[in-house]
This record gives sequence, C-alpha cells and structure tokens, in this order.
Amino acid sequence: MNENQTSPAPSVRPTKKQRELLAYIQSFISEHGYSPSYREVMRGLNYTSVATVALHINSLIARGHLRKRDHSARSLEVVGVEHSTQITSNQITAAQEKWLVEKVEHAFVQAEQAVGGEDIDSLYVLVGALKVLGLDGAAQSFIPRLSAIKQHRSTSV
Repeated sequence: MNENQTSPAPSVRPTKKQRELLAYIQSFISEHGYSPSYREVMRGLNYTSVATVALHINSLIARGHLRKRDHSARSLEVVGVEHSTQITSNQITAAQEKWLVEKVEHAFVQAEQAVGGEDIDSLYVLVGALKVLGLDGAAQSFIPRLSAIKQHRSTSV
C-alpha cells in the first residue's frame, strides 16, 4: 500500500446516512463504471454542500467502508462489494412493512388476549426488530401496549 492510499480502520457498522451514501456510490459505479464526484453525490442525495459530502466520505474512509485509490478525482472504491450489498438489506418495501407490522400486531393481540401467551421477551424482540429496520414510528406505537402487557402480567402472577 503506498502512502497516498488510506489505510482503513477495522470496519464499524455504517449509520443510516452512511448506508445511503454507500448505496448511492455503489449504484453510480455500477451504472457509469467510475465513481461519482462530490458534487454528483451532493445532487444525488440532496445534500446542501460539498463539505457535507466530504465529511461523510472521510468518515466512511476512516471506518473502512470506502477507499481512495489516490488523491485523484473519481477514485472512490466501495470496500468489499459483497459487503455493500448487505448495506441495503434492511431496506424494506411498503408492502413488506405493512406485512411485518400486521404480524407484530397479531403477536400483540394474542399476548393481550393471553391466547397462546406470547412471551413478553419475544414482544421486546419484535419491537427491537422494527427499530433496527428503521420503522421507529411503528416500534413507538407498540411500546405503550408492551408496557400494559408487562404490567398486567406482573399483577396477575
């Protein structure tokens, strides 16, 4: 590795914004055969300044998700293309979101009616899974019901 190349640190999981940026860069490279300029990234992701793009890209380089071949233009490379396909794996469609929320709703109804007695720990896991998938609103809507189920079970024992 020459001194112009950036040595990536151990890979740290990217944030949501960083995943979007990585997906955009990978998509651009797949479509055009070369990496986007910072201005193209800015326009493509609706950022307000090139400095914001540079900040995110430098962070991704430091985290080991991107690499610059040298200090020339359009020299970004996504590290581990097979890893970059996993970056977007937690993005779900509206239909998948609806299906998932319906399944969680069903588990909560069963727990509330004590039909099959859904384990409270599994309800916590379901709410956590919604958060991981970026469905924070749906997760928040189940939290009061989760508290009510927990309180009902502790008083009935």
